[in-house]
Amino acid sequence: MKHKILLVDDQDELRKLLSESLRSRNYEVLEAPDGASLKTAFNGTQPDVVLLDLRLPDADGLDLLSAIKRNWPETEVIVLSGYGTLDAAVEATKRGAFHFVTKPYNEGLFPLLERALERKLQTQENKDLIDTLKRISGDASPIFHSAPMRAVMRTIERIAPSDVSVLITGESGTGKEVVADLIHTLSPRNKGPFIKINCAALPRELIESELFGSVKGAFTGALGDREGLFRQAESGTLLLDELSEMPVDTQSKLLRVLQEKEVRPVGGKTSYKTDCRVIASTNRRVEEAIKDAKLREDLYYRISAISVHLPPLRERREDVLHLARAFLKRFASQAGRPITDFTPAACERLRKCDWPGNVRQLQNEVQRAVLMCDGQMIDVHDLSVTDAPAGGETNDENLTLMEAMERNKIIEVLRETGGNKLETAKRLGIGRQTLYNKIKAYAIAA
Repeated sequence: MKHKILLVDDQDELRKLLSESLRSRNYEVLEAPDGASLKTAFNGTQPDVVLLDLRLPDADGLDLLSAIKRNWPETEVIVLSGYGTLDAAVEATKRGAFHFVTKPYNEGLFPLLERALERKLQTQENKDLIDTLKRISGDASPIFHSAPMRAVMRTIERIAPSDVSVLITGESGTGKEVVADLIHTLSPRNKGPFIKINCAALPRELIESELFGSVKGAFTGALGDREGLFRQAESGTLLLDELSEMPVDTQSKLLRVLQEKEVRPVGGKTSYKTDCRVIASTNRRVEEAIKDAKLREDLYYRISAISVHLPPLRERREDVLHLARAFLKRFASQAGRPITDFTPAACERLRKCDWPGNVRQLQNEVQRAVLMCDGQMIDVHDLSVTDAPAGGETNDENLTLMEAMERNKIIEVLRETGGNKLETAKRLGIGRQTLYNKIKAYAIAA
């Protein structure tokens, strides 16, 4: 399915060129030359991303941004402007913009667009998961029956009201970002912004300006002052996802920010105070990350005032059916399907699966099964997962049994998708970058 992009710009030639470039990248593009056309579009299908020019002949771009977030709250908005100012960028961010780009823009717009689409997907996944995981305690039929996850939920309840920094660890798909969402939602900062950055998704040369901001002329391409995420997260929460993928020299600067509560933009001569709660996450084992010089030990001790570890789903199998039934209820309702439960055989298959993609994979599997099921109960033939490790051999004798099973599963799904890594990541319930990392770690020819 193509991602839908709405381009709002009154410059006909520029709009045409950008539309052609987007279509060549397999996006579905809608065009609106003015504010009136945009307002008419509110009656149609919701786009995934809006590229919005701030200067339109019949409307103020910031007012339109607010209208977009009211009508399409799940749509990400990238603001385009030929008159970039720090004040405009700050105001656009406050009104919900994903990013602010100064014209004339270059090829850097397209990676930014991909990040916005990934954010939208993650936001929807997290929203679905939060609806389920918010049942922390006192529920007549609580989602979590396993002792480890009940302990996690009690910890979240206790630490959320404070400003203490938190490090969340666990495999991909266990719900680290969802836990961060819960901590923010249950904290006094919940009226403030919740800003997220995937440290593995940004080029090394951009991450510092993204975090701390930059001044005009600080580096090639810095055509104006840029607000950093610390400033955007003022009075709210900043999530540093995949912290151990951040360059070590940037980690040292982050440590100083956390200690001094001050941020200096790249190329700037003065610092400014910052007031945001920092939550970090990583899917690496902390001890190994420190040993491999991927994570500074002093930063780890500074940022992990509280550590929350999310166990993989295979270590808490008693949660599988409760989560699966919660997902089933939601997806069946959304699809208008009269599906009420899983057959005993399907239940057994779900329990036996090792879920290398964890909760995210389980969610995706149930959603797929709802669409495939023809009856009132999901049966084994409606499921794509197996209860045994995939066939195939590995010559790496150093792999643990679980790692070998995960490697074989990745190979199996890659074969099923014809090597399509994006589709493979979706089926496994893991992020695309995580899949790339695992392919490299397991020396998979792909």
